[in-house]
Amino acid sequence: MYFDQIEKIKSKYDYIEERLQDPQILADPKKYAQYHREYKALSDIIHTYNHYRDILDQIKQAEELLHDEDVSMRQLAEEELNQLREQRQELEHQLQLMLLPKDREDQLDVLFEIRAGTGGDEASLFVGDLFRMYTKFFEARGFDYEVIYAQEGTVGGFNKVVMEVHGTDVYGTLKFESGVHRVQRVPKTETHGRLHTSAATVAVLPINEESDIQISRDELKIDTFRSSGPGGQHANKTESAVRITHLPTGIVVESQDSRSQLKNREIALQRLYQKLKEQQYQKDAEEQSQLRRSLVKSGDRSEKIRTYNFPQNRLTDHRIQMSWYNLDKIITGQLDEVIQALQQAERAQKLQSLEHIQDR
Repeated sequence: MYFDQIEKIKSKYDYIEERLQDPQILADPKKYAQYHREYKALSDIIHTYNHYRDILDQIKQAEELLHDEDVSMRQLAEEELNQLREQRQELEHQLQLMLLPKDREDQLDVLFEIRAGTGGDEASLFVGDLFRMYTKFFEARGFDYEVIYAQEGTVGGFNKVVMEVHGTDVYGTLKFESGVHRVQRVPKTETHGRLHTSAATVAVLPINEESDIQISRDELKIDTFRSSGPGGQHANKTESAVRITHLPTGIVVESQDSRSQLKNREIALQRLYQKLKEQQYQKDAEEQSQLRRSLVKSGDRSEKIRTYNFPQNRLTDHRIQMSWYNLDKIITGQLDEVIQALQQAERAQKLQSLEHIQDR
C-alpha cells in the first residue's frame, strides 16, 4: 500500500478543510469554490482510507481474541477475521485504483455533439431522446450547458445538436459517451409494429486552452464562407462559417454550427486540436499498443458503443459487455451507474497496465 502517498493526501485534505472554515475564504466566492472542488475530489479517497484504518484496528482486536481461553470466543474471532481480511483486501484494491494518476484533460469542459445517423426520421427522434437524457444528467450533476446549434428534424427531434458543457470534471465524466449509439424500438411512425434499428453519433471534445497544444498561426490557413441552412429570414447573408487548414499535416476542419464567425472559429480550432491529438494517439498506440489502446477511451465515432433496446427495457454497453434492465430510468438522465461502470473499467485497465510495467 502507498501509505506515504495517502498520508500526504490526508494532510492536504485536513488543510483544505480548515481553509473552508476561514472567514476570508468564505467571503471570496471564487476561492471558496476552488477549495471546495479540491475538498470534494479528495473526500472519497479519505473516507475509504479511514474505513480501511478502522478495518485494520478491528483485525488487530480480533487477532488478540484468538488467544482467548474460551473456545467459542476463538471460533467467533476466526470467523470475524475471515470477513475482515476480505474487506481489507477489497479496500486495498479500491485505494490502489483511487491513487492512479488522473488524465489531465478530465478537468476540462467539453464541446458535446449529437448527430442523427442511419434511420431517417427515427434517428432524429432518437437524437431528441439523447438530448433530453444528457441535459437531465447535466442538471443532476450541476453541469452548466449552452446549446450553440440545433437543427430540428422534420417530424421532431433533431438532426444535430451542439452544446458547450461546463463544470467540474466534465470531460472525465463524459469522455466515454463518444461513439455510435444504436436504438432498437418500434417507431411512432410504424403502422405494423415492426422493430426498427436506428443510430446516432455522439462526439465529446475537450475544450483545450490554446497553450495546451502548440500550433503556430503561420501553420494555419483560415477561410470563411456562407453557411448552408434554411432560407427565408434565417438565410445566412454573411460569411460566418469557418474552415481551417493545418498546413503541416493537411488536416481540414470547419464549423458552421453558429451564426457567429468568432464562435465558429473557436469550434473549428477545438476540432483541429482533437484531430491532432488523435493523430498523436495513433502514433503512441503503435509504439505502446497494449498500454495505450483502451476500449473505454478510444472515442472512435465509427465504433458502436451502446444499444438502447426499448422492447426489453435494456441498455447494453458493448465495450465492457454490461447490460442494465432499467432503460426507462436511464433515458430520463439516470446515467450515473453506467458512467461509474465505465470509469471503473478504465481504472482497472490502468492498474493492469501499471502492474504489467512493474513486472518487467
